[in-house]
Amino acid sequence: MKRRKFIKNSLLATTIPTIGGLLYGGPKKNRENHPFNLLYAPHFGMFSKHSGSDLVDQIQFMYDMGFLSLEDNGMKDRSVSDQNRIAKTMNKLGMTMGVFVAHKIYWDFPNLTSGDRNYRDQFIKDIKDSIDVAKRVNAKWMTVVPGHVDLGKESAYQTANVIEALRRASEVLEPHDLIMVLEPLNWWSNHAGQFLREIPQAYEICRSVNSPSCKILFDIYHQQISEGNIIPNIDKAWEEIAYFQIGDNPGRKEPTTGEINYKNIFKHIYEKGYKGVLGMEHGNSKSGKSGEQAVIDAYRTVDSF
Repeated sequence: MKRRKFIKNSLLATTIPTIGGLLYGGPKKNRENHPFNLLYAPHFGMFSKHSGSDLVDQIQFMYDMGFLSLEDNGMKDRSVSDQNRIAKTMNKLGMTMGVFVAHKIYWDFPNLTSGDRNYRDQFIKDIKDSIDVAKRVNAKWMTVVPGHVDLGKESAYQTANVIEALRRASEVLEPHDLIMVLEPLNWWSNHAGQFLREIPQAYEICRSVNSPSCKILFDIYHQQISEGNIIPNIDKAWEEIAYFQIGDNPGRKEPTTGEINYKNIFKHIYEKGYKGVLGMEHGNSKSGKSGEQAVIDAYRTVDSF
């Protein structure tokens, strides 16, 4: 989950379609560009070799390739003018905004798990600040990560502290019909020490918070590593799942590059009637335009049901 991360000449420009003034060659006019069955959401930079660096051009390219959603973890840190440009473009195209990260995440030491009032108050302030961002960009969901384990407290006390903080945040979000989604993270791939690790644990917390504004972000990549049993866990936690994220394992690249049977998983989610977003929180397995095309092709393969 670490988030750190054309105009050849006038003659050519008159014969090849452009978007927002930038040349990308235009979409192929065939059935391969029809919208996907599910709302897979790319992120900025994923197709920039085709679209260029401008945010609006990137969104337009995603739409032309059949993607009807966008995910941007760093949306909260973008300028208001960029947020407005993004929202205006997506609204014109009828696209759905996915998650952004709602608060400061403490990767190396406890915050919400500790029960410390200062950390809890800062978390609530971050959530309040995120409401304006969500409204500006027409987002419904925001990501929450409770933080590192507190080695000085038993697990039950940590759980109670997290539940208390999430209850208070839910009270802030409920009047605005916004949802924070809790993301369990695996311990084995750069996230060692995070308190929230598995879907049953997130399910228990959400049931205890008991709010429509506190649900689960089911990251299939993380959960394949932490516990596997993907489809049964989706079924067991279904009532509390509001969002999915995607990445194959090993490598955290596009579907079909690893061990996860995404075609079966997506078919299962589709048949259960899921209408929400599935964030493409992964890298491209190959570089350049061919790598970007490989991502698009992979999603056509696993979405063919």
